[in-house]
Amino acid sequence: MIQNNTQLRILDNSGAKIAECIKIFSGYRKRYAFVGDLIYVTIKSLRASRRSTSKVKKGDLYRALVIRTCSFRSNYNGNSFSFKENAAVLLTKQNKFLGTRVFGPVPFFFKKTKFLKLITLSTGTLF
Repeated sequence: MIQNNTQLRILDNSGAKIAECIKIFSGYRKRYAFVGDLIYVTIKSLRASRRSTSKVKKGDLYRALVIRTCSFRSNYNGNSFSFKENAAVLLTKQNKFLGTRVFGPVPFFFKKTKFLKLITLSTGTLF
């Protein structure tokens, strides 16, 4: 479960390393975000090797798509899964991916959403 002020790892090559959740989209007074939800984040730190060529700056506000959460979540056939970290991918205002690669596998859940391109950018799928 991700809520306001939750720290997230950024898993794309945009240059950001850590972001903090500010707002959760898709719902009136929605308190928690899960895998597949859109959130609004601010950049807290940048990757050391990408500071000079980074696409983002510290303190900027971006949309983000939640890819992994620590809480258990069940999929369509009843199996539950969880990850060891909270992670997201940065998006533009038009909901296009800011980075060109995604580090690590992503859930197969995204094949049935409008973010199908995420699977081709990642290194693999899970579940």
